[in-house]
Amino acid sequence: MVPQLLKHVLLALAVSRAYADLTTGVPDSAPAGYEEWTSPIVVPAPDVKGSADWAPFVARARKFTAQLTIEEKVNVTTGVDVNGRCVGNTGTLPRFKWAGLCLEDSPLGVRFADFASAFPASINAAATWDVDLIKARGVAMAQEHRGKGVNVALGPMTNLGRQAAAGRQWEGFGSDPFLAGVATAVTIEGMQSVGVIATVKHFIANEQEHFRGGSESFPIASSNLDDKTMHEVYLWPFAEAVKVGVGSVMCSYNLVNQTQACQNSKLINGILKEELGFQGFIMSDWAAMINGVQPALAGLDMNMPGFVGYGIGDQNQPDPSKATNSWWGVELINMIRNGSVPESRIDDMVTRIFATWYKLGQDRGYPEVSFSQLTQDTYLNGELVNKHINVQADHYKLIRQIGAASTVLLKNTKNALPLSVRKLKRVGIFGSDAAPHPAGPNACSDGQNDKGCNEGTLAMGWGSGTANFPYLVDPFAAISAHIRSINPTVVVEGVLSDYAYNAMAPVARNSDACLVFVNADSGEGYINVGGNQGDRNNITLWHGGEALIANVAGQCANTIVVQHAVGAVTVEDWIDHPNVTAVLQAGLPGQESGNAIVDVLFSDSPQATNPSAKLVYTIAKKREDYAAEVLYTNNVPNNGNPQLTYDEGVNIDYRWFDVKGIKPRFEFGFGLSYTTFGYSGLRVSGHKRRAEAVSRPSSSSAPVISSKPSASPVSSAPAVSSRPANASSIAVSVSASASASSSVRPSSTASAPSAGSSPVGDIGGPAALYAPFGSVSFTLKNTGRVAGAEVAQLYLTFPAAYNEPPRLLRGFSRVFLGAGQSKGVSIPLRVKDLSVWDVVAQKWVLVKGEVGVAVGASSRDIRLTGKMQL
Repeated sequence: MVPQLLKHVLLALAVSRAYADLTTGVPDSAPAGYEEWTSPIVVPAPDVKGSADWAPFVARARKFTAQLTIEEKVNVTTGVDVNGRCVGNTGTLPRFKWAGLCLEDSPLGVRFADFASAFPASINAAATWDVDLIKARGVAMAQEHRGKGVNVALGPMTNLGRQAAAGRQWEGFGSDPFLAGVATAVTIEGMQSVGVIATVKHFIANEQEHFRGGSESFPIASSNLDDKTMHEVYLWPFAEAVKVGVGSVMCSYNLVNQTQACQNSKLINGILKEELGFQGFIMSDWAAMINGVQPALAGLDMNMPGFVGYGIGDQNQPDPSKATNSWWGVELINMIRNGSVPESRIDDMVTRIFATWYKLGQDRGYPEVSFSQLTQDTYLNGELVNKHINVQADHYKLIRQIGAASTVLLKNTKNALPLSVRKLKRVGIFGSDAAPHPAGPNACSDGQNDKGCNEGTLAMGWGSGTANFPYLVDPFAAISAHIRSINPTVVVEGVLSDYAYNAMAPVARNSDACLVFVNADSGEGYINVGGNQGDRNNITLWHGGEALIANVAGQCANTIVVQHAVGAVTVEDWIDHPNVTAVLQAGLPGQESGNAIVDVLFSDSPQATNPSAKLVYTIAKKREDYAAEVLYTNNVPNNGNPQLTYDEGVNIDYRWFDVKGIKPRFEFGFGLSYTTFGYSGLRVSGHKRRAEAVSRPSSSSAPVISSKPSASPVSSAPAVSSRPANASSIAVSVSASASASSSVRPSSTASAPSAGSSPVGDIGGPAALYAPFGSVSFTLKNTGRVAGAEVAQLYLTFPAAYNEPPRLLRGFSRVFLGAGQSKGVSIPLRVKDLSVWDVVAQKWVLVKGEVGVAVGASSRDIRLTGKMQL
């Protein structure tokens, strides 16, 4: 025992010294004060434990790994460059007839593939607040990835949109960590139920495109955040992903507390692998590595796509163990042989990769890769590369359903919506966003790829998070077809140029309804669209959208605005115009875009949908109201690493507005319906638990720093400090011997937000953290005249001593009700939902004292309040 222990201690010291030699550290040019932002070193990398249901697969993987040569191990852990069939490809093991892994984007479909679907973006999926729909989307996307032979799907993306203008926030699930955690977890469950390895990304604090890093992008920004903010905000959805058994994690380009994410041992070894007990493998983002030894020691398991960097001597080396243009490849072999990296480290890399492969059942008849990301042609250089397998099935139905269910009704006056064709004589449709793409749905007129333009109707953003449209139904075509199907004599006239004001005037003043389509786009930073380098330069509408709305509304008394936007846009220039009767935020709905908006606009659509979507971010009255801003220019002299300090701490999005008493235009969780809902009968039940540790300490701690009603004509939301006159308030003390019981028997709610978590094994944190604590129950009634769904939201207020935001989302349920129907609703709470991260003790602790309970239709429209005493 002693010699073995001494061996491990000496190894740890040696590895620590090697790692320390490579630590990025604080840049010499950093302004005073940034020296506090340093990321601790946590070595050596922990071996996979084989916890819970991972145990048999880890055992199999270890046994297999023991048979491999060093060269073969390198082939499993290093990619073959970017010229393979998939955007990422590991090497192969011919001796074992192992064809390697195909890794492919994106979070909304199989990127670059033909005969595959273009799903609604994740921001739309989240806006449904419907766990069943979100999970079904994960299943369907994975079915298409599997059908094409993709082993590892590079999604979901779960960054949080810290800044309203952040370029890739539409790839994620909104600005609240709890909601993002639920959506991430059930998406992964859906994907992996099909046998596809899901990849949660980008780990972590990768919240803007400017200075994001990568082989071709220097200097790299450092996201500086304290330990509490890390755990309670940005880590939360990743922990939920690990809890449900996600197979892969992708580390990001940016620095975190001065150390690059893919070689940050505190993040990978300390938090992901030790604290969260992650059992799968962690890969680099494409060319995110900036050296070879440090990522290996920090716990990175796979180098993607394998080369040193884009434009740096790219080569297509099918045998990574012979690749010289790689941070790993031949260099990893040298590191192992010269002792820089222990062979046990690469053994663990391979074990984690194969354990995941076995666990997802990919060793049993998994389809071979049948397409090429390089071409949609059948042959490439005389080789058959594309079998044109159609994997779409009937997923267009789900895509249309999610498109409608994710459309948020922001304003509806004068009973403008829904429309009925039988009541219309003439309809005007305005704006290029209603029109088909002039160069086709998958092209740009300037030849840019990956949707790097904003032409025609907007149904997804740009960058690697995209997929090819098999078709794209534009709103003008869909609306025209629907109207003609009922009454071909209705005049439907489109003015589809954004600046044809003279042509708009006569159409607008003579139409019964004027539908104005506007948009705002963003994407990944390697593409510049109209001067927007990924992140938006502003949060206003594109193509002069404000002027377009003003021109139409000036002529038409029934102007209905439809926005296809990647996130929040300011609406103050036109939202209160008396002729703007209705506003819909349709987001990025995918290939069925036009049909989906028809279902919301028209009561006589065969798939008519009563809006139930809710905002997953706050829409401010002005840009300056948000807690954080994109850093567009370097704030460090001499071209040093830019510094992004998260001064707002845990107070992002609606939390910031609540803390600062700022009135938003539309608050987080807001969304109207064609009917109305009443809330009553709040009941709180639970169990008193000891507030001792519910998380084991991590190996080192990160630095710690200190860290109203809407004026909208369509919202009567109360300020955080008050409640509406019709709200009921009760006080419930939760004790060990008794708990309050509801007089209403709760119905089962498919969208219980804890559906993705179960207290099995110390994965995602200790099992006790995910144990049931109690529930909040109430009665929901449809008080209107038409059937519809309501998303009831549960917010908690922790005792002031814990320095938490005024309200925290901790549950929700989407409930469908017929006209006049009532249902009991029960929203579960876990220990984690009532816990805070103790930065001194380095563990989650259950709060003590009085916890406020608020249930309502949004973060500010609170209908029921109560409290529980812990």
